[in-house]
Amino acid sequence: MRDLIRGTRRFIAGLKPVRVPEAPARSFRDLWPGDAGRAARLLRGEYEVQGTTRRLEPGGEGWEAEAGPVTWRAAAHGFAWLRDLRALGTDTARLRARDLTEDWLLRGGQEILAQAPDVAAARVSAWLGHWDFLAATAEDGFRRKLLVRLAQDARGVVGALPAEALHRGALVTLKGAIAAAVALEEEAWMTRALRFLPGELERQFHPDGGHVERSPAQLLQALQDLIEIRNLLHGASINAPALLSTVLERAGQALRLFRHGDGGLAQFNGTREDGAGLVDLVLTQGQARGRAPLLLEESGFHRLQAGRTLVIADAGPPPPGRARDGQTGLPRGADRFAHAGTLSFEMSVGRDRVIVNCGAAPAAEADWRDALRATAAHSTLVLAETNSSELKEEGLGRHPERVEADRQEADGAQWLDATHDGWRKPFGATHRRRLYLDREGNDLRGEDLVEMAEADAPVPAFLVRFHLHPAVVATPQPEEQAVLLKLPSSQVWRLRVKGAKLALEDSLYLGGSEPRRARQVVLTAEPQTTTVQWAIGRVQAGAGDPGEG
Repeated sequence: MRDLIRGTRRFIAGLKPVRVPEAPARSFRDLWPGDAGRAARLLRGEYEVQGTTRRLEPGGEGWEAEAGPVTWRAAAHGFAWLRDLRALGTDTARLRARDLTEDWLLRGGQEILAQAPDVAAARVSAWLGHWDFLAATAEDGFRRKLLVRLAQDARGVVGALPAEALHRGALVTLKGAIAAAVALEEEAWMTRALRFLPGELERQFHPDGGHVERSPAQLLQALQDLIEIRNLLHGASINAPALLSTVLERAGQALRLFRHGDGGLAQFNGTREDGAGLVDLVLTQGQARGRAPLLLEESGFHRLQAGRTLVIADAGPPPPGRARDGQTGLPRGADRFAHAGTLSFEMSVGRDRVIVNCGAAPAAEADWRDALRATAAHSTLVLAETNSSELKEEGLGRHPERVEADRQEADGAQWLDATHDGWRKPFGATHRRRLYLDREGNDLRGEDLVEMAEADAPVPAFLVRFHLHPAVVATPQPEEQAVLLKLPSSQVWRLRVKGAKLALEDSLYLGGSEPRRARQVVLTAEPQTTTVQWAIGRVQAGAGDPGEG
């Protein structure tokens, strides 16, 4: 670490003063769509980040340390909101963008969080990608102030390479450095960024294309970063490292594994239902071809698919962690958004989501954020009301160290047998989950077992939770220890259980922009039972009436 700091200082000291041009040397446009609805709220002084809305307005709140959680403030200081205001496309939106920028230059730019390399890099990329919208027609004084600060930020971003963060923020830092090098025609900056790019690609992406954070949302955004880096280099007639195109291809294929039938992403590790349109656009821009893989071996995710039924399961160890940055408060580990959802799964039938995890609120206050990170917010087993991974502000504490999975297939039927040892230290227990999907996709069966390290040790009480998508209508059948599930497509499925008491309880779903009431099926294991068996099967027409319960 000391060598890195000394090297960075020597590099910055050796840089020539930054030449501030009248305008960026190259014009490039941000590729991705914004949200006009979010922009309309921003005009009212409300900024939404991943479901969390707080005040952000010129001369008011938003930049200071007390304005909100660090993830929310990082998005504000990173100017992620420019994309939404551009989507609105009105003069009022353009003026609000300039007013907020002027206010940030006056009041927000000195905040410590604003100077973190990945936050500053995100801001540099946002300013350059929205230059025509934000500054091209603005008065000279505004443009000059903006370019001076952009050059200052870019110098610090380049000097911070290689980034210390284990998560996607390191890739964002590289992207910002490359964008600034192109726009300000700084050859030394480009040389430094390209020096570290191949190593960062190897660190960020597994050989299977999955991202180190094990988050479908972060994989999607990292793929966007790769596309932008490729386009920047191509536009500047610079040969990209050969590894970049290889990683782009692999990451695009990996992203397909996480898509449900509605085109959106499964909700693991800080992921919400990203719109199918954005996912389609990213896959198109990334030129990702082919079908979804059934397994990401290094990342630890599985896709069981038969007929119109799809199961996506998390059967891998949590991502690596690192201590929080003492100055900015930003998490530095790849586990910054990690949930305690090991061995959870989601199930969809056609375009209908059936079994889900509860979603995420990574930019919310700690209590609300961690409620959605908890094991109980996932469709999996919960032992002794204890999370399978310890939730901490910077990521995870205690967590499964061994997660193993064995997958088999015969005549179209598929089996997944997985275990994790997240409860070994507190209880001497291992969770084992077996899943079976028949060849037609009409029968999903499961078995959840608690295996004790000592044969005569008492088995702690445990539950198995199945969170239902809000669009699913659930009707209990107490006499059969079952629940009927009616899908929006009018298909009916039945969930049955053996070795546990079945109950239908309230749940909450935060897959979209607003929380929605939902239901969950809770299986409470009989005392000293080690195994709960369950099945979710399609009910043929006329075989059951789900009613409207």
